[in-house]
Amino acid sequence: MKLILAVIRIARMGETKAALAEAGLPSFTAMPVLGRGRGHGDLEKINRAKESKNSPAIPDDAMSFVPEEPRLKSKRMITLVVTDDKKDLAVETLLKANRTNMSGDGKIFVVEALDSYSVHSGVSGDETLD
Repeated sequence: MKLILAVIRIARMGETKAALAEAGLPSFTAMPVLGRGRGHGDLEKINRAKESKNSPAIPDDAMSFVPEEPRLKSKRMITLVVTDDKKDLAVETLLKANRTNMSGDGKIFVVEALDSYSVHSGVSGDETLD
């Protein structure tokens, strides 16, 4: 049994929910979180805009408005528990639904889950999962 934690962009939540349901993995928990990676998204946006031919002119002093330390970004964290044989399916589905090939797409963590219990029935193990 695997516990999968995925931190994703808020804007990708709809696609992620639909992709997981289509893959036969409709059960998950989602919560709002704040976080940051090793990049500095504000600087990256300004640099991309400067390089874009379609972007309006970026003032030279624009960098002075960017804080030195990157700010925390609003994200969603999805938690799902799957049987060992569905781990790859879950990870591939999350990757496909959330990859934009840009910094800030998120992270996926896979952790060993020891057991699962249904509060309603008292049943435990793989039987409690989808």
